[in-house]
Amino acid sequence: MITDTIKKICCIGAGYVGGPTMAVIAQKCPDIEVTVVDINARRIEAWNDDDLNKLPIYEPGLKEVVAEARGRNLFFSTDIEKGIREAEMIFISVNTPTKTYGKGKGMAADLVYVERCARQIAEVAKEDKIIVEKSTLPVRTAQAIKSILDDAGNGVRYQILSNPEFLSEGTAINDLHNADRVLIGGDGSTVEGQAAMDALTKIYERWMPREKILQTNVWSSELSKLIANAFLAQRVSSINAVSALCEKTGANVEEVAKAVGADKRIGDKFLKASPGFGGSCFKKDILNLVYICRSLNLDEVADYWEQVIMINDYQKHRFTDKIISTMYDTVTDKKITFFGWAFKKDTNDTRESAAIYVADKLLEDKANIHVYDPKVSETQIFKDIFDLDTRPHEETKKALKVSKNPYEAADKAHAIAILTEWDEFKTYDWQRIYENMQKPAFLFDGRNIVDARELKDTGFKVYQIGK
Repeated sequence: MITDTIKKICCIGAGYVGGPTMAVIAQKCPDIEVTVVDINARRIEAWNDDDLNKLPIYEPGLKEVVAEARGRNLFFSTDIEKGIREAEMIFISVNTPTKTYGKGKGMAADLVYVERCARQIAEVAKEDKIIVEKSTLPVRTAQAIKSILDDAGNGVRYQILSNPEFLSEGTAINDLHNADRVLIGGDGSTVEGQAAMDALTKIYERWMPREKILQTNVWSSELSKLIANAFLAQRVSSINAVSALCEKTGANVEEVAKAVGADKRIGDKFLKASPGFGGSCFKKDILNLVYICRSLNLDEVADYWEQVIMINDYQKHRFTDKIISTMYDTVTDKKITFFGWAFKKDTNDTRESAAIYVADKLLEDKANIHVYDPKVSETQIFKDIFDLDTRPHEETKKALKVSKNPYEAADKAHAIAILTEWDEFKTYDWQRIYENMQKPAFLFDGRNIVDARELKDTGFKVYQIGK
């Protein structure tokens, strides 16, 4: 029997969404036992490490939340079956990457992990459960999950909810503590469906105002997540398209963005020019949206959203081409230092980071790349390049180096490219860096975070996006 009072929660998936979300739920609801399970034993070990600096995810404020709740009512385990069996509410928070094979290759979301979760729940569960979609999923996925669960034939009844995350990496804990809204999609037309929605609502009400918790039907909830990310990515691509125009006309993209963003109807968020957006969601979700539109014969709608991706790719290529053309049309055997590899500051996530693609193109042009990022490991940096599979690994190892010190990384470099907007980059002794570089010393500020006038006075040849 599904009630609106939950005592035990299980989350399948201990990644960027599952880990922080469950940590905050455990923090805010000390009377609810929250268990996060994952098949990746190494990841679970990291979540359980006594040294909180070794958590598998870097997110400001996360280790403090984990320290408060872990061992009290927050647990991390590889025993997935036990987690499923004992929980009244199960969150599915597994990876949903873009398909790399078969129908929908390169566009559709790969739901193989979601389906495996559903089948495992169906095999293990003995009592009624509330299943919560936390992963970003295509519209109507809830119906597929429900079909798998209902056809198990064991008499267990399930309610499927959609509860998409709207977290921004680097501010995820604040986003969870002070969300703009919490979206809960379910079947409000039945007593059981409404009870399930109310049960999840009661959890969030422990720290969120009720008016910020929106109950919708499942389909609206699933689609809202895709559309939210599509709108945000569209803004980034829009300002990046404007940045190219600014460079040709003599306008300043930051001044244009400030003027446009001052309009309350538009707002100033996501109007920061860059080498392109990255992260786990934007590209994947837009490609998924495009695929859905094409499958429904909405080709014009699909074309519209696909252009957002095309502008993003264009911006990465444009930034790379600017480096090469400025350095006398050749970077062969030249040392180019990357400050930043993460797709944005305050995270160690590198998925779809512009740095990966800029590095790949420069390596193709025979440049030597030296990378410094304060939070991304050498292992991850090499994995990102190796995963592109564009050249032999041994060739990459010779041309790509990773430094643990920014001054070491920039020593004798021909150019520096800022790819991530880490705050510490603004505080460096740029005079010292300049003196130890090859001359002319080029600085390509892909995030527009340094004082260009001051660095030009130092001697740097400075390029900033949209200026």
